[in-house]
Amino acid sequence: MPDEMIAGIRKDRLSAFAKREAETYAKARPKSAKALAAGAGSFLGGVPMHWMADWPMPHLPLIAKAHGARIEDIDGHALDDFCLGDTGSMFGHSPAPVARAIRHQARRGLTYMLPTEAALEAGRLLTERFGNFRWQIATTATDANRFALRVARAITGRPKVLVFNGCYHGTVDDTFVSLENGVTVTSPGLLGQINDLTATAVCCEFNDLAGVEAALAKGDVAAILTEPVMTNSCMVLPEAGFHDGLRQLSLKYGTLLIMDETHTISSGLGGYTRVHSLRPDIFVVGKCVAGGMPTAVWGLTPAVAERYYEVNDNRPSGRSGMGTTLSANPMQFACLVANLAEVMTPENYAHMEKLAERLSHGLRKVIDRHGAPWHVVRVGARVEFICAPGPLKNGSEAAYAHQSEVEAAIHTGLINRGSLIAPFHNMMLISPATKKGQVDRLVANFDTILTDLFKAA
Repeated sequence: MPDEMIAGIRKDRLSAFAKREAETYAKARPKSAKALAAGAGSFLGGVPMHWMADWPMPHLPLIAKAHGARIEDIDGHALDDFCLGDTGSMFGHSPAPVARAIRHQARRGLTYMLPTEAALEAGRLLTERFGNFRWQIATTATDANRFALRVARAITGRPKVLVFNGCYHGTVDDTFVSLENGVTVTSPGLLGQINDLTATAVCCEFNDLAGVEAALAKGDVAAILTEPVMTNSCMVLPEAGFHDGLRQLSLKYGTLLIMDETHTISSGLGGYTRVHSLRPDIFVVGKCVAGGMPTAVWGLTPAVAERYYEVNDNRPSGRSGMGTTLSANPMQFACLVANLAEVMTPENYAHMEKLAERLSHGLRKVIDRHGAPWHVVRVGARVEFICAPGPLKNGSEAAYAHQSEVEAAIHTGLINRGSLIAPFHNMMLISPATKKGQVDRLVANFDTILTDLFKAA
């Protein structure tokens, strides 16, 4: 039907727009298309990492270089980059202090399996930035979360982790559970999953303290693993009192509280935990913490660390099941020190906050002007426009609000106009290198697209 609607847009108009934008994109990138046709066959599915196939364009661009908040493909198109490696480059591509640290350390070796003086300085800086934790280094936040859960289970003697419906914690198996009619189930679509994940995980809705208490009261939950803000789909903010309630419930039932700040490090200096004075037992952050060098960190409060020492000292000899050989290498420490000391600064966060507010304000004005039934959410330097009314309360509402057909068309339209946002949802990040003009171009491009999509018949 010609007047069928999706997210407030006539479906025939959306389809016509998406077709035009896809054709424009493909026509503008012949070198990338030719190179992919010739060379991508060596990779499974034609991509080096399977989720690269989830970008919505007709084919991928091949990137030639990136610097600051700009990225350029081999066809010569330069884009204002608001995706920033889906947070991996949130502090900009190749921040100068981090690039210098890489060059300096590269002449001294890449991995030793032994610490350096920079490792000691990194520990000091991690505590200064994020709080009084006893730190360990990993390569990805997935690993950090996996190790943190193993510690939580060891010191509590309990099997389960509580996670929130629609959560994101990397590829930790235990987190791939969902709620169906109020019952925890193994999430559909998992490849090669043979174990019943409900034996080791329980799922609740974000912002539902009553549901959390009912789950904890059973006495088998070792840890609550949560982001301070749900970020993997359409962003969901915590309601007033939710995090205080989580902390009190975890203490009441002897459950550890793990905060995964891998995305919410955008919130400000020290992440959402420091900005909002949260009190987790275990703190995790990855992706951009070392300025783009693959690195994650996890830390235990001194009290939890003492419980870990006791359990570890009394376990049988053998492998602990934690740690990877290339983690805690000297290159990671060199980059951690450079990023924590010289890039992750109050001044840079102030710049990021200012431009993120300019972006969110501009997007809201455009949405209001066109009468779109959408809303905008901001968490520090992280901004999203969501193609549904808001605010959203939990993961179920976020899943319902996700409009992949609309998002894909807008994403391609923005690329054609010189702005790159995250592919899986409408996430945009501001880096220390982002300029006011880039923000204003993105808002103008968004306005141009909505003018097309919402124009009168």
